Amino acid sequence: MKSLATMAALLLLSAAAFSQAPKTCEDLKAEIAKKIEANGVKTYTLDIVDKDKDTPDGKVVGTCGGGTKKIVYTRTATPPPAPAPKADKP
Repeated sequence: MKSLATMAALLLLSAAAFSQAPKTCEDLKAEIAKKIEANGVKTYTLDIVDKDKDTPDGKVVGTCGGGTKKIVYTRTATPPPAPAPKADKP
């Protein structure tokens, strides 16, 4: 009887795990971007690339597409400050 109860519990747990749909690459990218921006980073790129693509300049921050793609973070150069408005002389 115990083995039957254990088997039923395992089946319910496995069914619950399969019922959750995996996130799309775009959803995961948006989630990661939100976390990066919450840390104050303003200039960066997130790229979704094939898992086999070499990414020497970036850091892999996530995988998606069932492990077929990866999300690569690259910090970009700080943009130059906007020019100060010129004061008109009378």
